[in-house]
Parts: sequence; structure tokens; C-alpha cells
Amino acid sequence: MPDPETPTALVRRARKTDRVLAETYPEARCELDFEDPFQLLVVTVLSAQTTDRRVNAVRPTLFAAYPDAPSMAAADRARLEEIVGPLGFFRAKTESLLKLSAHLVEHHDGQVPPRLVDLVKLPGVGRKTANVVLGNAFDVPGITVDTHFGRLARRLGWTEETDPVKVEHAVGALFPKKDWTMLSHRLIWHGRRRCHAQRPACGACPVARWCPSYGEGPTDPETAAKLVKTEARR
Repeated sequence: MPDPETPTALVRRARKTDRVLAETYPEARCELDFEDPFQLLVVTVLSAQTTDRRVNAVRPTLFAAYPDAPSMAAADRARLEEIVGPLGFFRAKTESLLKLSAHLVEHHDGQVPPRLVDLVKLPGVGRKTANVVLGNAFDVPGITVDTHFGRLARRLGWTEETDPVKVEHAVGALFPKKDWTMLSHRLIWHGRRRCHAQRPACGACPVARWCPSYGEGPTDPETAAKLVKTEARR
């Protein structure tokens, strides 16, 4: 039975993994389109239970009609539901957009606050959404624990935690704070393209040698390569 990994060895392995992922995915970024903090906040809320691609498709129409918090807070509910309808759960999402926009107008002069403590008070906004906004709109480092990030953090042996907040803190302790936002992007890209929940492409994985879960998916290179999702195949 192998000796338990020391905390120092875990940090080194995790950071090496991230460096290789940085080389593998130099284009990693937020895959939601946005032009300002308000747009990013809204599209992140809308991205729940749907794909970034679908959200990006409705974004131009949405913000042409409601470019800021005051206009969205005063939106006609039926029209807003019509715009976000293709994303699913449109009634709940419309309710969230109306409430968070009204909250921004009432408490923040219509502006998106650049602090976690304020963002998580917005209707429909949790730590995950808040960290997306902070990291990508305000350059405030944050770890975004979505389903991909949590799954990979456990699969890579960085933590055994399942609670998103505990995962966030456990993984954050392994990396310099300045790296948190890009770490999130790279791990999410890897989860979407290679390290799938079902049948990860282990035989085509650039960080296989540092992954204790190697072998959960096909290890044959040709078989694994067929599982890799490119931009055209996503």
C-alpha cells in the first residue's frame, strides 16, 4: 500500500497539473459572452441548467432590450420570459432577473458591486456566480466550483470534499490566490473536453501521470482520442 501523500507533495502535484493544463488550454477563458459586469452577472444566472452556447445565442436580444439594471428591473415580464424562454426554467429565471435587477437599483445605484459579501445577497446569486463575476469582470481572484470543477478536484485527488464551499477552500489552499480564476477556467475546460463524468478520455489526457484516478476511462490512446471534444464537436 503506498504511503499517504504529504501536504507538500499534494501542493506540488496540483500545481504541476495546473501548469500542464495551462499549456494544453492556452485559450481557456469564461465561455459566456459579456461586455460589462451587469451582462456577466445576468448571463451567469441564466446559464444554470443549460449550455453557455444557448445563453450566448439569446444575449444580444436580451441586452438590446434591457442594457442595464434599471431597464431590466422595469421589464415587461411576458417579454422577458419570451426572450429567455429557449433556456428552460424561464419563469424562475425571469423572476431572478427582475429581482436581482431591482436589488441592484435599490441598493447599489444600478451597478454590480465588486465584493463577494454584496454579490451573494443578490436574489439568485450564490458563491459560484459571485466568483465568476469577481474573477472575470473585476479581476478579483475567485474559484468557481461548478459540477466540472468539483468532479475534477476529487478525481485528481486534490480534495475529498463534496460541499462546493469546502471544495473551494480546500483547493484554494493549494494554489496562490492570483491563480484562482484561471485555474477555474482550465479545470472546467478540461472537464468539458476530456475528463467527462462518464468515460473520461484517460488515454488522451495530458495530466494522466499526476492523476490517481487514471484508468476510470479508456486508456487506449485511439479509443480515448475519440472521446475528446473539440470546439466543433462540443
